[in-house]
Amino acid sequence: MLEFIQQPWTWWVSGAIISAIMFLLIFFGQSFGFSANLRTICSVAGGGKFVKFFDFNWRSQIWNLVFLIGAILGGYIARHYLSDGAPVLISENTIADLSKLGISAPTSAQPDELFSLESLFTLKGFLILAFGGLMVGFGSRYAGGCTSGHAISGLSDLQFPSLIAVIGFFVGGLLMTFVLLPIIL
Repeated sequence: MLEFIQQPWTWWVSGAIISAIMFLLIFFGQSFGFSANLRTICSVAGGGKFVKFFDFNWRSQIWNLVFLIGAILGGYIARHYLSDGAPVLISENTIADLSKLGISAPTSAQPDELFSLESLFTLKGFLILAFGGLMVGFGSRYAGGCTSGHAISGLSDLQFPSLIAVIGFFVGGLLMTFVLLPIIL
């Protein structure tokens, strides 16, 4: 049984699970998105006393915090109990493209040249992660939600602003990948 769990599952299993969760969320009048958790956590910590944006009834979002904790626990369980430790399979074309940018063949989903403690403590690595984090935070706030909120929840709820946001996310990702990343690295 454990051998079955450790093999990559087909795409439609996660698609069916996401669809079922979205149906339940829409049925109960909720929306999905991870960036809302930061606002909720800041509100729980008392941020509403200092910033009006964090002054709301965070108890209405407790289910979202449970989802966040479940995602963290699920990742831990998957990594430590359901993984055979094999390296992530990355296509040869991707490895060749990364090597042109000076990134060695990654052994995990995050290349060490960008996402390691050693690179964090370099000026370039720190600036990349800090500026990237600020841009993601600003972008998700400016767009009224994160990629998961718009792409999964907003599109399944047929919201036109979410369609515009998702198109913007893809265009931004393509620009970052093919224009900015080669310049940065």
